[in-house]
Amino acid sequence: MKATAIAPANIAFIKYWGKKDEELRLPTNGSISMNLSNLLTTTTVEFSSRYKKDEILINNKIDEKENKRVENFLDKVRQMAKSNLRAKVVSENNFPKSGGLASSASGFAALTVAATASIGLNLSKEELSILARIGSGSACRSIPHGFVEWFEGNDSQSSFAQSIHPADYWNILDIIVIFQKGDKKITSTDGQKLVKTSLFFKERLNNIKNKIENIKELIKQKDFINFGELVEKEALELHAIMLTSDPPILYLQPKSIEIIQAVWQWRSEGLSVYFTIDAGPNIHLICQEKDQKQLVDKLQKIKGIKYIVNSPTVGTRLTKKYLF
Repeated sequence: MKATAIAPANIAFIKYWGKKDEELRLPTNGSISMNLSNLLTTTTVEFSSRYKKDEILINNKIDEKENKRVENFLDKVRQMAKSNLRAKVVSENNFPKSGGLASSASGFAALTVAATASIGLNLSKEELSILARIGSGSACRSIPHGFVEWFEGNDSQSSFAQSIHPADYWNILDIIVIFQKGDKKITSTDGQKLVKTSLFFKERLNNIKNKIENIKELIKQKDFINFGELVEKEALELHAIMLTSDPPILYLQPKSIEIIQAVWQWRSEGLSVYFTIDAGPNIHLICQEKDQKQLVDKLQKIKGIKYIVNSPTVGTRLTKKYLF
C-alpha cells in the first residue's frame, strides 16, 4: 500500500543538546517546541513485493549516507510489522536541507507516519513519536500538533512528545531569516557528542527543568515579553555550550551577529521581537502576529537574506497526494 505524509519542522524554545543514549536518541533533557507551518517535508512510501531492494530518493538526489540511515529506519518498521517487504521512498522538502532548519525532524516524522501507514501498522500518536525519535531525536516533536513538550524519559517508552496546546492557541510567528543553505560542517549529531566537554553543561542541566516549567507557564498565560526574553537567553546559552565544547563549535556567522544586533536595536525602538537559534547560522525571529508587517518591512531592507514566515501548525498528517 502507498502512503504519503506531510510533516512540519519545529523550533525549540527550550532546547535539547546532548544524548544520554546515542542509539535510542534519548535526550539529556526535555524540551518545548512549536511546529512551523511553512517548513514542510512530504514523503511517499510504498512497501511492495515488486521491490527487490529499498529505493530511496530525497530531494531528487541519491545520498548514500542519508539513504543508509533511512534503510536502517525502514528495518525497524519492518521488524515491528514482522515483514520482509522492501520499500520505495520519495521525499521532498520545501525549504533548504541541513542548514540548521530541522530538516531531519520533519524528514523522519514524515517517514515515520508514511512508512507505518504503508506497511499496515496502526500506531498511536505516542507510539509514532517514540519511533520518530529513534530516527531523529527532534522528529518526535513534529508528530503532535501545535505547541509540544518532549519528555526526557528514562527509557525508550517514556521519551516521547505530546501537544500542550493546539496550533491556534497563540497568534505568534516564527520568521526565519535565511542566508546559508546546504550542509553544516558539523552535524547536530556530531556536535552533541561533545556536549559533556563544556564546563557549563552540568549547570545547564541543573536549571533546565525550571526553565521548562517557566516557559510552559508563559505560553499558557500568553506572556509574550517574558516568553521572548527567556527564549532568547536559552538560545544564547545553547551556543555558549557549543562554544565552550572541546573542540569548540561555532555555527554563528557574521550575518547571524548582524541580525541579532538588529533585533536588539529594533526592540529598543519599540518593536517587540526576539530571536532564537538552532544548531546553525540562520536566525528565527519570534514576534506577535500584529507586528508581522513592521518586522517584514525591516527585513526587506537587509541585503543577502531571505525569510520564511511561519505560524504554529498541526503535526504530521497523511495526505492522498503521492510523489510517485
